[in-house]
Amino acid sequence: MQSPDDPPVEACVEVLCGKGCRQVRLAILALEAGADLPEVRDLTPRQRDRLLAELKAIMAVYGDACRLD
Repeated sequence: MQSPDDPPVEACVEVLCGKGCRQVRLAILALEAGADLPEVRDLTPRQRDRLLAELKAIMAVYGDACRLD
């Protein structure tokens, strides 16, 4: 299960979501591929997993409203 609020993860969520829907979807793909995004450089592997789960949960609300094409 997810841990209580994790300020570094929440900060990354805010930064990435502030870039818009398309960029969040690209970040999800990059994180799934194990890429080292500048925004997540200081996160632990566990925090990166939590960030990925949070971004996916956020984007699930939008469905296909924002695509990568």
